[in-house]
Amino acid sequence: MKKIILSLFVASFAFSATAQIKTPAPSPSQKIEQTVGLTEVTLEYSRPSMKGREIFGGLEDFGKVWRTGANENTKLTFSTDFMIDEKTLKAGTYALFTIPGEETWDIILYTDATNWGAPAKWDESKVAAKITVTPLKLPMDVETFTITFDDLTNNGASLAIMWENTMVSLPFEVPTDAMVSKQITNLMAGPSAQDMYASAVYYLQADKDIKQAQTWIDKAVAMTSDAPKFWFLRQQSLIHAKAGNTKGAIAAAKASLMHAEKANNAGYVKMNKASLKEWGAL
Repeated sequence: MKKIILSLFVASFAFSATAQIKTPAPSPSQKIEQTVGLTEVTLEYSRPSMKGREIFGGLEDFGKVWRTGANENTKLTFSTDFMIDEKTLKAGTYALFTIPGEETWDIILYTDATNWGAPAKWDESKVAAKITVTPLKLPMDVETFTITFDDLTNNGASLAIMWENTMVSLPFEVPTDAMVSKQITNLMAGPSAQDMYASAVYYLQADKDIKQAQTWIDKAVAMTSDAPKFWFLRQQSLIHAKAGNTKGAIAAAKASLMHAEKANNAGYVKMNKASLKEWGAL
């Protein structure tokens, strides 16, 4: 009898230890990824439902900080800098909080997004942005708490926050025009020094047109003359040497050696000295 009871106990323990029952979350999570211009914006939040309850002025008191969702912080992540109410904020992740009111709401972006709900101790130094908006009364109830991206343009959008019969919006701007303009300027200016350098080194290593490699590396060095790069000069010396211009190779190697010594780069110092010795300059 004792053996039977022990066996049943072991079987019951094994079942309880391995059984994993999943049930629906009361406030299911949602993740939305929205491209605004050239900026990627990610929204992560949990969605409670009304379930017959009065929400604003009831479940959520007027005049108090609300987590604006359920469970963990509602989070907004921006891949680039952005603007709210003409204030520039850095790319990164922010917690979204609100303070509901009968006449106006405050919408807040908070730099600490690691809280479960509102912070136990509010820190004003972590308020990245705060704007006051007028709530819009909806003609119908929104049963499940909802946040959407609306009014999309190349340069911004609005975050629409809706629950019960209330909606508030958080407009934001992104630097699309500045980003595109910079790309156009860079393109019209032609290849960068790094582009010239990479192309020249490829031609050297792939045993392609060494004269073309010379042209590119000389341009790369000239474009960085205000802040000489010893690794550019090192490749310039090797390219000129391969092209039969020993004098030019020696001059570039000496310049590379000087700047490598200033940078305390022993590897380049050693390589340049070896080449200079090979070319009869040491």
